Amino acid sequence: MNSKLHAAIDTAGRPLRMVLTAGQIRDDEEAALLIPDLPPANTLRGDRGDDANWIRKKRKDKGIRLCIPSRKNPRTPIPHDADLTQKRHMVANSFARLKDLRRISTRSDRDPDVFLSACILTTIVMFW
Repeated sequence: MNSKLHAAIDTAGRPLRMVLTAGQIRDDEEAALLIPDLPPANTLRGDRGDDANWIRKKRKDKGIRLCIPSRKNPRTPIPHDADLTQKRHMVANSFARLKDLRRISTRSDRDPDVFLSACILTTIVMFW
């Protein structure tokens, strides 16, 4: 079983929303599920996997500043703020704290619903 856990993180490093998907799904497709329900924000940070024209256009229309590095081989590189990109470590730290729990790091639960529930429950206890 191959799956990915996607999360939207606030500025304090707390997960706001989580989605579990199949491993072969592209990251920018999952952004379509995470982004619409987020509270108002000034900046949206993401990694290279989230680089998609539709994300850039939709966020620009709403006046949200983007900090998403362009993919490795773009025709025209899109500039981004390197200082804000460095602050994306909070997302990695959130996942690292979540994976401190052995049940989540080893993926003991084979049922996706049970695994996602364990991730959400752990997030509530650890961060909120």
